[in-house]
Amino acid sequence: MDKSPDVAELVKELGHHSDAIRKRAAYTLSNNVGDPSFADIFIAEGGLSKLRWLILNATGNTLAYSLKALDGFLEVDKGWECTDPEIVKRAVELVVTQPLVNILRGAMGVLIAVVSHPYVSSTKPVDPDAFGYRALRPSIAAFPQFLESLVNRLSSADHTLCGNSLQLINSLMRDVIANGADNEWPKYIKKLQDLGVIRAVYELMQGSILQDLAQPLLEFQALTKILLRKWAAVVVDFSKSEHKRAIRAVYQASKTDKDGRVSDNSESYDPKTSTGAEKWKRLGFATTAPAAEFDEVGYLGMMDLSDFVRRTETQFQKLVLEQSNQTYEKRCPIARASIAVTGILYDHFDIEKADLEDTKELIGIDSNSNIDKLFKPMLLQWSRLHVAGLQAFFGLWKSAGAELENFDKIVELVRILLEEVLGNSSRTRDITSIEDEIQSHDRERLRELQMELLEMSYEDTWRDHLKKVREGLMEEALQFIKEQRIRCLLGGQWFPISLNESKAQAGKSDSEDGWRFVRLSHNRRVLHYADFESRETLDHDLTDLPEKLDLSKVTSVVSNLAKKEVSANSSSTEVHIPVTGIPTKIVINGQVPRTTESSSSKHHRKTSSSTSGRKEIPLLTLYPPDQVLAAEWLDGLLVLLNQPPITQETQQLLKVMCDSGLRVRLLNVKYEEAPNFEEMKSKIPSREQLDYDYYYDVFGTA
Repeated sequence: MDKSPDVAELVKELGHHSDAIRKRAAYTLSNNVGDPSFADIFIAEGGLSKLRWLILNATGNTLAYSLKALDGFLEVDKGWECTDPEIVKRAVELVVTQPLVNILRGAMGVLIAVVSHPYVSSTKPVDPDAFGYRALRPSIAAFPQFLESLVNRLSSADHTLCGNSLQLINSLMRDVIANGADNEWPKYIKKLQDLGVIRAVYELMQGSILQDLAQPLLEFQALTKILLRKWAAVVVDFSKSEHKRAIRAVYQASKTDKDGRVSDNSESYDPKTSTGAEKWKRLGFATTAPAAEFDEVGYLGMMDLSDFVRRTETQFQKLVLEQSNQTYEKRCPIARASIAVTGILYDHFDIEKADLEDTKELIGIDSNSNIDKLFKPMLLQWSRLHVAGLQAFFGLWKSAGAELENFDKIVELVRILLEEVLGNSSRTRDITSIEDEIQSHDRERLRELQMELLEMSYEDTWRDHLKKVREGLMEEALQFIKEQRIRCLLGGQWFPISLNESKAQAGKSDSEDGWRFVRLSHNRRVLHYADFESRETLDHDLTDLPEKLDLSKVTSVVSNLAKKEVSANSSSTEVHIPVTGIPTKIVINGQVPRTTESSSSKHHRKTSSSTSGRKEIPLLTLYPPDQVLAAEWLDGLLVLLNQPPITQETQQLLKVMCDSGLRVRLLNVKYEEAPNFEEMKSKIPSREQLDYDYYYDVFGTA
């Protein structure tokens, strides 16, 4: 173990006239500042003044070690008296002008500590202007390239330097959001955005170095949520110049003549007057007071609307012109749709949960799969997602021929669309492909997802009722399918007498040996059939079919339609489905009568199972030309033999019928009508004035 340095000697060497000795002393100091007791002794020996002088005057490695030492003191909450405005300015200057990585790391570390001091230190600063964003403001004014330098460092190949830059950006954001004036933090955030911080962090989140940058990236993600929540909390007020400018830009962009050209600005603009306010309905506001309609999403919704207009001005003008030619009931409410999409994104990213405490989830990071769950790079593409979602809204409105009364239904479809696309997108997926998928939505698929979600949303509340309804629907569907399959047999069908493998693979059903027509008798006990040279257009009556097969003699049905072997027993009748083959065939088997047995066969019977006394032979073979026909006849025969239908086609039909019936019932039920079973159990009505013929069903199932 290295011996602890002599503090007094170390302080003396820091002020030595030899640069080599000063550098060695600074190096030793930087490696020992993690011990609070050492820091106390060093400060007591007057070492801070020597360290401060080195930071202001040294260069190269001596400067790097000195900055690292001061950063170490601040981490153990010591040496704050050294962080005066001159030191802060020196650190800001180094960030802007210094190319050496080791110096930049130390300078950024000191600035991070100064900005974060009110949040991490056990001692509250006496002068609030000495720490936080305010402490850096004069120095940033002297070096206006400071923020740009920080953003540029985010693309550094040195991961530590990149992390330090982002951490310093986060510290500045956090402090200005918490302590900046109402008109200060928006300007600061906008400046960072203009410098490209969003794009830079987005690329880092989609990159492969997340483990090294996890902490600052998650903090930036949490701060982004806080910003969105803060903007949503700002009430839209057209008396504020910024709000008025934003809504005026939307209003002016919407003014087109009948040929689609932007009209002049001679028309008066005043959102407070009834004359000007009537024009807001043309944009899709529900009332003549548009400011109030942003209550749910605040100024965030106003920003999203104005951003959509700015990004798609030509499309927006064309849309307004198209909608102005529609009747009022059929007009797409553009502004309301924009506000709705903002709300959908707000809910999807769970903005209300926005808190820096989100970074505590880092404890669970131990694999790439967990990282993918924690990081939401699409949150940083908010504006583009809003534009894509709003365009999808317009597409759904048009394709559905919707009217104003259908507004909430279209909103719900857009919600499902965004949840489906964003929820199933990986961390590394590019925003462009997500935009394309949102734009290429399938309305029918969205309706299917909506019904699935509807069923799931009712599942917990209506669990017992849904189970009974589903069981009843399945039984009804099964009886219907059974009867339908038997009616296929009653109607009769043509089958090739033989079908070779090559023709089956080519999709042909031509028979060189002729055709066989098979029909079930009206009493459903006998199969009638006959062979013909060619397939006729007319079906044959039973009188034309001399061959008969008594179903009571059938013992098994064999088919290669299914992929697995399935067997079911009922009254000694078996159904076997062997491995799939080509061509598809159905073989109806029966047993030959028991014959006189020899002594050897008797001996064999004694050692055999009781079920092997008879030999099973084919009674009739059918070659269905397609899988649908094969499913109808195979399941029809099974039903006649008191067996359940087993083919995939039939099972799919059963599922579709059951699901459709259940969803039709759910569409007629309101969620709030769900029964409170506990309340029903506790509130049994009085039997006063009732005779003994009256009864009450507690669970309402009678």
